[in-house]
Amino acid sequence: MAQYKHSNYLNQSDNAAYDTLYKPGENCPNSGIYRCEACGDEIASNKGNPFPPQNHHQHAPGKGSIQWKLIVFAQQKK
Repeated sequence: MAQYKHSNYLNQSDNAAYDTLYKPGENCPNSGIYRCEACGDEIASNKGNPFPPQNHHQHAPGKGSIQWKLIVFAQQKK
């Protein structure tokens, strides 16, 4: 589970971006921390880069397919 020390650096949001699931190799739409819904592993991914391929992130087949879900959005200043 993602951790933080200073809560003043984070804001809670109900943005729909937190509800979308992504497959291995798909392009990352937002920089941030993503969690595998099947096993709970977390990664940092940058906007426009592909998520790790199927052979990079492995877990027991019984856990289900790899699906990445945004848990912390890294917002850039405009």
